This record gives sequence, C-alpha cells and structure tokens, in this order.
Amino acid sequence: MAPPQKIRLGDLLIQQGLLTEEQLKLALEQQRATGRKLGRVFVDSGYVTEEGISQALARQLRVPFVDLKSFKPQPELLKLLNEAQARRYRALVIAEEDGMLKVGLVDPTDLQVYDDITRIVRREIDIVVVTETQLLAVVDRVYRRTEEISGFAKELTAELGETAVDFGDMMGLTTDADDAPVVKLIHTVFDEAMRTKASDIHIEPEEKKLRIRFRIDGVLHIQTEADIKVAGALALRLKLMSGLDISEKRLPQDGRFNVKVRNASVDIRISTLPTQHGESVVMRLLSQSGGLLKLDSINMPPKVLEVLRRSISKPSGIVLVTGPTGSGKTTTLYAALNELNSTERKIITVEDPVEYRLPGINQVQVMEKIDLSFGRVLRAALRQDPDIILVGEMRDQATAEIGMRAAMTGHLVLSTLHTNDVLSTAVRLLDMGIPRYMVALSLQLVMAQRLVRVVCEHCRAPHVPTPAEHAWLRVALGQTDALPEVYAGAGCNQCNGGGYQGRTGVYEFLEMTNEIVDSINDGDPNVYVQAARQQMVGNTLRADALRLVLAGRTTVDEAMRITGQTDD
Repeated sequence: MAPPQKIRLGDLLIQQGLLTEEQLKLALEQQRATGRKLGRVFVDSGYVTEEGISQALARQLRVPFVDLKSFKPQPELLKLLNEAQARRYRALVIAEEDGMLKVGLVDPTDLQVYDDITRIVRREIDIVVVTETQLLAVVDRVYRRTEEISGFAKELTAELGETAVDFGDMMGLTTDADDAPVVKLIHTVFDEAMRTKASDIHIEPEEKKLRIRFRIDGVLHIQTEADIKVAGALALRLKLMSGLDISEKRLPQDGRFNVKVRNASVDIRISTLPTQHGESVVMRLLSQSGGLLKLDSINMPPKVLEVLRRSISKPSGIVLVTGPTGSGKTTTLYAALNELNSTERKIITVEDPVEYRLPGINQVQVMEKIDLSFGRVLRAALRQDPDIILVGEMRDQATAEIGMRAAMTGHLVLSTLHTNDVLSTAVRLLDMGIPRYMVALSLQLVMAQRLVRVVCEHCRAPHVPTPAEHAWLRVALGQTDALPEVYAGAGCNQCNGGGYQGRTGVYEFLEMTNEIVDSINDGDPNVYVQAARQQMVGNTLRADALRLVLAGRTTVDEAMRITGQTDD
C-alpha cells in the first residue's frame, strides 16, 4: 500500500456533511486555547462521534474501518509491537494476509507513524482505521504484564543469589526500598490485578517454583510462575506491609493494609498459611474508590428487591442471607445497611473482618485471640442502645441465640449463615440448638444467593445446548416442546477470550408468613418443607437462573453449575 497522505480533518468532515463551518470555527478556538487535538475537541464537544471521524477517514483514504469490539488478538502478531509502541503510535497489528500485516491506526494520515511501524516490523503493512478508545481498550486487555512481572521476579532471584540475605535490611528499611525488585514486583502484581478486575491474588509456593494466580469473575487464572527463592522475600515484604509478625512462619496470620493503585484506594485483606514448601499468601482486594453499592445498583430482580426492602423496613426481626463463601452475601448486606444508614438510627456491626469502612456506623472487629468473640461483642452491643445490628456470620449457637433474642426484643438484625439454600436455613438453626419458638418468631426473611458469570455482550452468539444442558432446560421449563434460543460467548478481546465479562446475582427467598411460622412450630420438618416449597414456587435459584438464561445474560452451563441438574 502507498504511504498515507495528509488530510485536513475539519475540511474532510465538512465535505462529508458531519460538521458545519461554525462548529469548525468554535473547535479551532478551543484547540488554540487548550492545546488538545482537533479530533478530540470535535468528540468532546459532541459535534461528531469517534466512530464518525474514523469512518470518514476510512472513506477518504479508501481503506477499511475495523470495529475492535469483536477483535480476537493473535499473540504472535501483537508481539511485533510492544505495549509502549502500541500506545505511542496508537497502533495495533491485527492480522496477516498474503504475507502483509494489517495494522490498525487511529491516525492513518500520520506519515511518521507509518514509516516508524514499517521499520519496526520490517514488513510491508496495510493500514486499517480504528478508534482511539477501542484501541486503548484492546491494549489494556491484551498486553498483559505477565512478562514484566516475570522480569521483576527474575531480577529479585538474581539479587537474592545463592547466599543468605538480610531480608530485614532489603525489605525495609533502606532509603532506596522503593527501587528494590521485590517492591517493583508487588506493585506490578497489584497494578495488573486491578487492571484485570481480580478479586483475589494467590501467591503459592510449590516444590520448585512460585505460582501467582488471580481470581477473575470467580475463576482462578495463572498470572506468572517464578523461582521458588522469590517466595520468602515476597511473603516477608507483604507481612511488613500488613504489620504481621515476620518472625512467625509456623502459624497462620491475618491482617490488612491499604494501597493506592491506578488512582484508586484499595483495602487489602491478607491471609498467610504455612504449607510444605513455604507460606501461601492470599489477598482479597476491596476497592474503596467506587463508593458503597446501593440496593438499586446490584441488579437484584424487582420482586426480590421489593421483599428485601419490606423486611429491612420493619423495626425488628432477623434478615438472613445464605450461600457459600464468595456468593456476594456481604455485598447484599452492606447495600442494605447503606440504605438504612441515617442520623436517626444507631447501627452497630460485628464483623470478622471489617471489609468496608462505613461512615456513621459503629463497626467492631472480632478478635478471637483476645477473647473478643462474636458473642461477647454482641452482648456488649446490645447495651449500646442500637436500632440495627449486623452480625458478620452466625457461626455458632451462642451467636445465633443472642441474635435471635435481640430480634425478639425490638432490634433489626442482619446476618449471614452458611447453608446451601433457603429451605435448609431453619433446619440448620434448629440443629444448632436454637429453640423452635425463637426461630419462628424472630425470622423475617431468608435469602439465598449465588453469583453467575455474565455472557460477554461483545461476542455473544446463539448456542446449541449439549444433551445435559438440553435436559436441564426441559426440567427448568417444565415442558417438552421446542426449547427457546440460548446464548454463549465465543470469546473476544473484551473478555480476554473467556466468553464472560463480570458476574451478577441469582436469588431465592422465603418470607415468614403465618403459615410458615406455624409449620416451623410444628414438630414435623416435612410440614415446614412442604409449606416453604409452596410459597417458593417461581422464587427459587433455578427459576432466577433460568430467567437470566432466557434473557441471554448467562449460559445454561453457568445455571447448571449453581443449581444442579435435577434437584428441585
């Protein structure tokens, strides 16, 4: 292809009817005053869209315009330009055809960029036009910092060498600590975790290597692997950051610290566990910059939201949210607290650990090692004249009984319980030794929830169900007629090839009506189960998961994972 030619963007847009003379005049005045690029001024002023500019350039130059939303990156081609070059030149190698490279450019009229890229790749290139926003989004996603992390790990390995090292001096506490390889490694790991929206970082020593994994949308992904010699230095530095005992390597420890990554304040919960090959470190990332979620913003179905709001608006009783670890229970409770928080109410939380700092709320961290248990804090909290109490988890009989009594004496209590579903919650409380009358009178609402991955909207396509998925759909729909169309993600740059992007909640609930209360007081558990099943028709995890499947928001495979294939 011949080298590009310079084009006056304003004249081109006027010629194609996308801009007026008056708009160009105003934009040029803004450009002179602010120094911004003229195309950016057009977009920011609302005169024309980014796609409009790119398509106009493509028409003028008679080259293709490529929508990068569905772009599938090819690693071997991407490596022809490193991340710094991709960002500097606003360029991306997107394909290879007949020995010629297709390169997406934001500004296809820049002769210098064309010459530089041709020199770097040492190949003949064919230009296509892309938008800047889409190109930068692709760069953010596809240029993983795995190599950079591995590089810092190797640098740290070289510094440690084969001899003993004074970790205390290297970690700390020297004036150039910020330049130490371990600090660079940790900072890069945190930066990459935030960029990929990871919820947890797992640092796991094995016999001959150290493995670092990220949990993204509930699934673990290997980020990098390093020499096992790095493990001790990494764990030691993280212990120093979180104020843990660096001399204790035989016992588990828990702590927390705060870091600023990508202009966001992030609370890090850290847990260390001694393993056969060293200390395993797991860190939970809790971003504080986005503000606390509200009930309206967590995509709860309207029916569930209405029932929850009705229950938390009552002056007393217990609202329980159940589900396995990592199912979003804490998020739901914090969103409810955020809605209840006001100057007229005294709210006390008893948590282990305190995950989010809430202004205007008295939060207490349980510390078992000094005998500051849930039960002890709860007893003290009741003497503080609270209106609302949040108990992080009802993990034993004493905690559950105190919470139940508080609910019966005029307090609203919010808490979680580890059960598989709503039906087993009352049975679990009875098994814990809570009197039957107390369970019946104090419970207001029991919710169970799970998190399912959301199909990537950029690569969503119709999906042919497998035989197992076909059977699940027939059972869930209760029919044998033709099944509705379902969807799955094919994988694209927006979802890192996984077909999913983000997660959303799936819920079921049981309100304590008079009939349910009577069935709990009845000595036969089958009476309670039958009454609860009748009330929960259409309000089960399966029904809610099916709703998301039919709406194309999740896959049948995800729905099966959280509800099972045949259980009711």
